[in-house]
Amino acid sequence: MSARLEAVLGDITGETVDAIVNAANPQLAAGAGVCGAIFAAAGHELVEACAALGGAPTGEALATPGFDLPARWIVHAVGPVWFGGDQGEPELLASAYRRSLDVAVEVGATSVAFPAISTGIYGYPLEPATRIAVATCRTAPPEIDLVRFVCFDAETHGAYERELTAT
Repeated sequence: MSARLEAVLGDITGETVDAIVNAANPQLAAGAGVCGAIFAAAGHELVEACAALGGAPTGEALATPGFDLPARWIVHAVGPVWFGGDQGEPELLASAYRRSLDVAVEVGATSVAFPAISTGIYGYPLEPATRIAVATCRTAPPEIDLVRFVCFDAETHGAYERELTAT
């Protein structure tokens, strides 16, 4: 059975799933946008946990505990910066989603909440990023029961709703 995919408008830091995904930078440091919100909500222990991991390359994902979040785990996925699409960005974005799902399984998660990775300050265009996210998560490992795309604004939510109902 494949995972149930859904899109919601909301704040990923309040999600009561096994794991939330952080749109991380390669240093796994506190950043802006969703990354900054996750670091603020998880508490000071997250900074130390991420520093101990030592960073991650683009397209990779690593997990830490959720600390003060409702989610037990945070999967830190490093998405690509958009440079026009001809520098491997689609493959790297798909890898960030795929590796996030794999890491979630490794820590025992069956439900995962994703932000729209790379579509903020990394500049990845929303529509193609959404297509990649949904297509990749449709092939989630069998251990994953639920993939929830948590959209920060109505535009992003609309893009995910359209993609989820298109096929």
